[in-house]
This record gives sequence, C-alpha cells and structure tokens, in this order.
Amino acid sequence: MSMKDKEITKLYWSIGEIAEMFSVSKSLIRFWENEFDILRPAKNTKGERRFTAQNIEQMRIIYTLVKERGFTIKGAKQEIRENKKRIVNQREAIKSLEKLRKNMKDLLNRV
Repeated sequence: MSMKDKEITKLYWSIGEIAEMFSVSKSLIRFWENEFDILRPAKNTKGERRFTAQNIEQMRIIYTLVKERGFTIKGAKQEIRENKKRIVNQREAIKSLEKLRKNMKDLLNRV
C-alpha cells in the first residue's frame, strides 16, 4: 500500500509517518507545531501526536512556504496570517490539477 493509499483510508497518522511523508525530521515537525498556530494535532492520553487529514493539509501549506518557496518562519507566519484563504485555494487547485493529471495519464496508458 502506497502512502497515497494510506492517506485515503486512515483517520490518524503518527509523527513518524508525517515525517516520512514530507521527508523531514520529527523534531522539525514539533518545531513547526510550536511556531505555527494553524498546526495543532490532537494528542492521545500518552501525549503522542495524532495527525488528521486537515493537519496534513496544514503541514503542506507550511512545507510549501518554508521548504519549497524559501520563506523564513516569520515570513511564512505573516503569509499565512495575511493570505490564508488564497493559500488554501491554491492548495485545492493544485490537488485538482494533480488529480486531473493522474486521470489523463491513466487514459493515455489505456490507449
């Protein structure tokens, strides 16, 4: 089962799974959790973080701004605060385009 399949069927992910998904360290995720108000995974009675699909989307926003676009932590916080709706809309558009691309590849493979 690929990571994409797991994303569809699971309700909660561990910090280790999230670290693997984004190719970052667990300590970086914990750091981002402390720095960004939007990232607040639930914790079980043992204190272990349990990430939801919504938390993964929040991680994607942070990851995109910091790792892919080169924002500083301060700059990413400001960008999220000022343009959260636009950022969420962009993420949704990217997801739609990725799905469309996959469907088109599937069609081409059938031919």
